[in-house]
Amino acid sequence: MTTFWIFIALVVLVSLTLIWIPHFRQQKLLRTEEAGVRRQTNLELFNERLATLEKELSDELLDQAEFDALKKELEISLLQDIKQAGDDSLVNQIKPKSVLWPSIMSVGLIAISGYLYNHLGAFENIGNTAQNQPANPHAGMDMAQIMAQRVQAMEAQVQAEPENSQAWFSLGHAYISANHFDKAVAAFDKVMELVGTHAELLGPKATALYYKANQQMTPQIQALIDQSLALDPQDPSTLLLVGMDAFFTASYQKAIDSWQLILSSDRTDVDRTALINAIETAKLRMQSEGNGMPDDDVHKKAKVAVKTVSVAISIAPELAANASPDDTIFVFARASEGPKTPLAATKVSAKSLPVTVTLDDSTGMGGDMKLSQTASVEVIAVLSKHGSIKPQTGDLQGKISKMNLGETANLVLDTQVQ
Repeated sequence: MTTFWIFIALVVLVSLTLIWIPHFRQQKLLRTEEAGVRRQTNLELFNERLATLEKELSDELLDQAEFDALKKELEISLLQDIKQAGDDSLVNQIKPKSVLWPSIMSVGLIAISGYLYNHLGAFENIGNTAQNQPANPHAGMDMAQIMAQRVQAMEAQVQAEPENSQAWFSLGHAYISANHFDKAVAAFDKVMELVGTHAELLGPKATALYYKANQQMTPQIQALIDQSLALDPQDPSTLLLVGMDAFFTASYQKAIDSWQLILSSDRTDVDRTALINAIETAKLRMQSEGNGMPDDDVHKKAKVAVKTVSVAISIAPELAANASPDDTIFVFARASEGPKTPLAATKVSAKSLPVTVTLDDSTGMGGDMKLSQTASVEVIAVLSKHGSIKPQTGDLQGKISKMNLGETANLVLDTQVQ
């Protein structure tokens, strides 16, 4: 900034110099010309007077002594006039050029420069770099406060636009994330009041009631599920809920069937990778428990299962507001002892949360070491907002320090990267 101000000062100084130097040169020239004219006039008067004296001498009107005395007097008078021509008292009699115009031009130059810089430049930004950065509206707030602020913004929107069905729908999902399940149900009811009863609205309403009942299926929830599937047998939100409840109650085949229905549909708004991983996990659970399978198949599948790790990933409620459907979750496993090189990794979309992923040699990183060659691993999950597996500020992270191959564990994204 110092260099910038020096440059500005130099530009103004040069401009003022171009204004004032011609003025002073003109004044000096005027004085010189005036002095020359005065000197020339004195010489002409001296010559005329001398010619008159010489004529009077030739006409014998003056004798030689008088002529010499008058000539000497005339010479002395010329010398005095020449001396006076260079005297400051005479020079000061010359009327100087007015300084009004140079002064007006100088003031105008400074005023115009300041005006242009203030309006076309960045005067208010110099030295205020911190002020130029957009203020963080969530500074000093915890996750619960941030979520509450977002809910308030959505509430304000629906108050301003009470007929906006999409705003009510988004508010309902925000209420679920904030654990305001009764309000979520009311929001989805409002959407159905505006646009009618649809499966894609009954599914989220049933989900809100399911979480309100501590993930227990009730007759009311089952009735909503039945109504939704009657309207659309392949509604993703409803089938996800059915599969999740079936998985938690160890009805793995029902979970697989529900999720497979979503995959077999033409829906483009579902995370197929996450569903495939969930189905594979359910199959492994079912196989490991020997649900009606021949003993030989059980042993074969058990051997495969021993070489895998399954992780049920969820997000801490207080951090739920930080997850966006556009975020990506990276999950990788590395040996709990020895080199910390990832042995297997996969990724799923955050919109599929909660989700279960399975890591095995098929998800390996292509190195010499494989997941099946180690006994225990450390599993890390990163919810990335930047599309990078390396955690960055604002990302969410969870970790299981040690789990043996063949085990299934819960991994909670409970830490925000600072």
